[in-house]
Amino acid sequence: MNIILRLEHLLVYPITESRKISNFFWAFIVFLGSLGLLLVAISSYLGMDFFFLSAEISDFPFIPQGATMSFYGIEGLFISFYLWCTILWDVGSGYDLFDKKDRIVCFFRWGFPGKNRRIILEVPMKEIQSIRIITGVKEGGIFTRTLTYESIVYMETIEQGFIPLTRIEDNLTPPEIAHKAGELAIFLGVPLLY
Repeated sequence: MNIILRLEHLLVYPITESRKISNFFWAFIVFLGSLGLLLVAISSYLGMDFFFLSAEISDFPFIPQGATMSFYGIEGLFISFYLWCTILWDVGSGYDLFDKKDRIVCFFRWGFPGKNRRIILEVPMKEIQSIRIITGVKEGGIFTRTLTYESIVYMETIEQGFIPLTRIEDNLTPPEIAHKAGELAIFLGVPLLY
């Protein structure tokens, strides 16, 4: 986790959500797949062979195969449009701000356009009780049973309860999780609990 700004009284962690390489990849793949389905559906409807499509595909009767492919192609375009809008609007990104001078912790995230585009959660520092690392065990594997340990850093508050500061998807190593939790506990002057 990169620290964008660290001063004696200020600590800021950037959060990147929708503008990740994997999201660009999936939006592009879904778009190409839906275009392919629509091309096959049009080929089936017109009874013609387009570019690289074989004659077998163009010989499909439009109903039901061509209609089904056009339905899935249009649905794929809608999903691709949604993914590209999410990337364009940078939904979920923002920052975590820890300010000792103003005695406040602020969590800022971008949402979807509209009334709640800016999502802000402010917690006074006097409400913070501790920083906690909570470790869970997850079973995984299809053919074999494997156990993985997942740790998340939480900020425990009086009013809001437990607020997650890291996510499983962040792919942080145990030393990185411990470093972030320790850094925040020292900065905020609260105990670090396991």
